[in-house]
Formats: sequence, structure tokens, C-alpha cells
Amino acid sequence: MSVPVLTSDLLSAAPGVRHGFFTREGGVSEGIYAGLNVGVGSGDDPARVTENRRLAAEALGGGPEALITCYQIHSATAVIAESPFPTRPQADAVATRQLGLICGALAADCAPVLMADPQARVVAAAHAGWRGALNGVVEAALSAMLELGAAPERVVAAVGPCIGPDSYEVGLEFLQTFVDADAGNVRFFKPGVSDAKRLFDLPGYVLSRLLPFAAYLSARDHETRATFWTVGSLILIFMTCWTLAGSRAISWNCGRSGWSWRR
Repeated sequence: MSVPVLTSDLLSAAPGVRHGFFTREGGVSEGIYAGLNVGVGSGDDPARVTENRRLAAEALGGGPEALITCYQIHSATAVIAESPFPTRPQADAVATRQLGLICGALAADCAPVLMADPQARVVAAAHAGWRGALNGVVEAALSAMLELGAAPERVVAAVGPCIGPDSYEVGLEFLQTFVDADAGNVRFFKPGVSDAKRLFDLPGYVLSRLLPFAAYLSARDHETRATFWTVGSLILIFMTCWTLAGSRAISWNCGRSGWSWRR
């Protein structure tokens, strides 16, 4: 069994990097988790989750033991992976330069972010919800990359499938939180269905946090998937994509968003 993979033209052009965006399609889970559920902390059958992770890792050219994901808590915490984690650390971004590791981040309406310095062979994947993005998870991931030898001027970054700017309706208190942090953030909001509502451009905001650091930026338009995001939290968790980032001697990918190194 193979699983479908979406790609970004920008990441495809990065030398030595292979990437992909996995969706819910494919996989062996059933019921509310049907498809490619890779969430270790979900209520799904652990054996099915293990098989899904094997399928994803296999699509990236590796084994399931190399696939690393964190216990995501909507934080601005990034960790560095030198080897597979014995237990999942509480963090929302992971970076590595170790060949053979696959670093991953799961996302639904939140934004998966992939970053790579092809020359330094350093990659990172981040889970950026509004709270994590506002508090600096993107910068934390980039800082981890720099610690591993990446250079800002060589970093290629992309924001993967996430809720689009025409679907993310918020209240005025949400807007105020962002304006309090930076008055310029008002540009990421537009009028909603009433005076008390606004529409928030999450991918645009995340890209703005990348802008001072990354040489090349891109955001995939997956607004058509937004209709899925109103079905309920159990479905929403696995409705869209998840992200992997990996570095090794053979080709690697980043699932929902994926990275890989080629010989």
C-alpha cells in the first residue's frame, strides 16, 4: 500500500531536498480515525497507528523507528534530535542534521512549517498554531537550525496545508492579542460576517515570522480543505496533513510537509 503525497514547487527546486505533503488519504485506520492517522496520542488502535507511521516512513525512504514526533503543546519550544527520542518531548518543533532521522510535526488547521539549509544538511519541522506562531515557534526552530550549522541566508522555508484566510473566523479579543504584540499585525485580519468578527490569515502571519530569516518562502493554498475543518475535533485532528522533516544519505521526505536528502 502506498500513500498519496502532495508537493511544493519551491521545495522541489531545493538542491538535495525531497519533500511531500501527506493528507488523510491512504493508511489503515478506520472509523473517526479513518485513513493515515499517525497520531501516537490518539484513541486509535495503536497497531493501526504503527502501520500508518510505517507507511509514511516508507514513502520517505526510511523505517518507522526513525520517525520522530513531539508531544505538541502549542508552545514555542524547539528541540534538536541527535537520535530517536526514547519518549516524546513536549515541544512543537524539531531540527536535525543526523542522517537517517525523520523529524515530524502533526497539524490540522494549524500551519506545518518546513525549513532546510541544503548546504549544511540541516532540516526542521514546526507545528505553528496561532499561539505558537505568536510566541515564536518559527524563530525557535530556526535558532535550533543555526545551532546545528545552518545559515539564515541559505534557509528555504515553506508553510504547508493549513486553515486559509477566508475560513479562520475570530473575535475582536483575538485581534487585540495580536495588535498588542505588534500593531502591524492588523494587516493579517480582514472584516468577518459582522462587526464583532474578523478573518485571520494564519499562513500569511507565519510567513511574516519567517521573513527575516529565510531566503525563500512559500505558502501552499489549501483553502479548499477548509470545509473539513468544521466537522468536529475528533475528525479535525487527522483531517488534513502532517509534517515530516528528515535528513539522511538516501532520499527523505517530510510528511504533510516533508524533507529529504539525496545522495
